[in-house]
Amino acid sequence: MSALLAHFQVSPVINLLSIQVGLPKTIGGPDPVSEWTTSFFKEPVSGPIWVGTTNLAGDGQADLRVHGGADKAINLYPFEHYAGWLHEVEIQDLPKGAFGENLTTTGAVEADVCIGDIFEIGGATGALVQISQPRQPCWKLSRRWKINDLAARVERTGRTGWYFRVLREGNIEPGVQLQLVARPHPEWTVSFANEVMHQRKADFEFARCLAECPALSQSWKHSLSRRALTKANADPSPRLRGPDAAS
Repeated sequence: MSALLAHFQVSPVINLLSIQVGLPKTIGGPDPVSEWTTSFFKEPVSGPIWVGTTNLAGDGQADLRVHGGADKAINLYPFEHYAGWLHEVEIQDLPKGAFGENLTTTGAVEADVCIGDIFEIGGATGALVQISQPRQPCWKLSRRWKINDLAARVERTGRTGWYFRVLREGNIEPGVQLQLVARPHPEWTVSFANEVMHQRKADFEFARCLAECPALSQSWKHSLSRRALTKANADPSPRLRGPDAAS
């Protein structure tokens, strides 16, 4: 892999603090309207766990239209953001996995990694993964913590985390490192991709350029290409507010 180490500006050392998985379950409410199905409530894994091409073993997604799949097999969230959220929101404790992530890490945030970055997790016998897109938070994050605008705040701050696609299956476990082995697109940090998608909505040229990044997920390519072509932006309210979007 050393031959792939081209165009590095920073080589972050990312430590895997914890791994969380969970399967979809239905959460009841006082009426059928408030009932919801989610795999947000993930439990920690103590030993080795298998990384497949679309999931960690024992993990699943409730709405496969917008979650999961090859481009969003693994969700990572930097532990560096936890202290800020504890200060900013009315929550007494945020356990690892609080943002629905599979991997909670230290050592890099969105400005330190790029779309297309390839990491080896746990050495040559572990998994090989590639950053495909920033995470786009949805209304279930807000409902999980009973803070109506939490998903919107995560998006607005750019403290989103990111998704991996899996290039090589393998076992991983807490305590190992994510070793950067290739950075083909150093111009597209995850933080800059977030900025293009959510802040520079009127900059259609940036949308076109990001959509042309080969390592970007298909869903983001589609959204950004459509924006560049139509000079219009999709309404994020259904994603951020869910069942309350029409109210």
